[in-house]
Amino acid sequence: MKILATNVYVGPNIYAGFPVIRHVIDLGVLEDWPSAKLGDDFISKLIAAVPTLQEHHCSHGEEGGFVRRLKEDGGTWMGHIWEHVTLEIQMLAGSSVSFGRTRETGKRPGEYNLVFEYNQRDVGLRACELARDLLVSILPAEVRAQVDHQVPEDFDFAYEKVRFIRFAQKMTFGPSTQSLIDAAVARDIPFLRLNEASLVQLGYGKYQKRIQATITSETKFISVELASNKSASAALLDSLGLPVPRQRIVGSEREAVRAADQVGFPVVVKPLDGNHGRGISINLKSEEEVAQAFHVAKEVSRSVIVESFLEGEDHRMLVINGKLVAVAKRVPGHVVGDGKHTIAELVEIVNQDPRRGVGHEKVLTRLELDYQAQQIMEKKGYTSETVLPEGEVCYLRDTANLSTGGTSI
Repeated sequence: MKILATNVYVGPNIYAGFPVIRHVIDLGVLEDWPSAKLGDDFISKLIAAVPTLQEHHCSHGEEGGFVRRLKEDGGTWMGHIWEHVTLEIQMLAGSSVSFGRTRETGKRPGEYNLVFEYNQRDVGLRACELARDLLVSILPAEVRAQVDHQVPEDFDFAYEKVRFIRFAQKMTFGPSTQSLIDAAVARDIPFLRLNEASLVQLGYGKYQKRIQATITSETKFISVELASNKSASAALLDSLGLPVPRQRIVGSEREAVRAADQVGFPVVVKPLDGNHGRGISINLKSEEEVAQAFHVAKEVSRSVIVESFLEGEDHRMLVINGKLVAVAKRVPGHVVGDGKHTIAELVEIVNQDPRRGVGHEKVLTRLELDYQAQQIMEKKGYTSETVLPEGEVCYLRDTANLSTGGTSI
């Protein structure tokens, strides 16, 4: 079970017209142990660990085909099994991959080219490593003792799978970046990821452009700096005669309370340069609430803003070449009562939506009964165990950011 060499192809290659990873592997003693010879116990442990392998078609061209290959006609070799498990582990983490090939190199017995599709390089490589650990861990004891690759006795695949999925989520493009990449692919524009974050190259040579999240290589630096600084943005808008909230920058709890008195209650307290709705507290009506909110905002930014609270709906507008092309109404994260379930139970029901994930993992973000949610419920006289009447809406956020559980219409 050695990996002798590795090639990561980022574009069309001799194996496929899309990115694949190729490992040259040496099965060692396992060349003499096809799956049927390893026994039903090995196969049952494999399916128990990764049940979705039962959906793989393999050469039979139908669901369950791979499991048939494991059992029929003496079974199949470990390199082929390794390929399928690598693909499936990636799919469990949200990658849409299906292509794999395992063929003998012809150089020596037990040496194979293991080729599999990937979406993100590091995710693909780590999936292959985890697949190897799983396969070795479920081998019969007498066979495992002869294998070069050793796995700790306390290896727990269920635990390692969760760790891998979290790792894969961190490496996945956010929804904004992914949307731009999808649009490029639809126009036959090649893309190349340049780092582990969201820096992406579109096109090649003199025509190449680069994006990072929603910022492009055409975006001016000063524009980005102004947009990232809430105080500077407000000052610029104010100089143009546009209505903006009254605002003060503060650095201590005492200054925050004094600024709130000067601005006039109710107020908003938020980080100077935060994002994703983190550290924001709105509609604060007392000095005690402002003092508490200051420390929440301070965890996100060195400087904190206190500004007047203006009530209204949250809209995001997209303008391209001076033309308004789309508008999204943002609704804060909330649950709707049914007269049966508690707020905590309703949150769990909402989070079962497959579109919701952790952070920017998916289109929507999971709802959380955290500090901000507890504060909002407390103001309404609710707790997480309150059963809401049917049809009653309970907001769990003051802000409508998608990254804090909001929805977009």
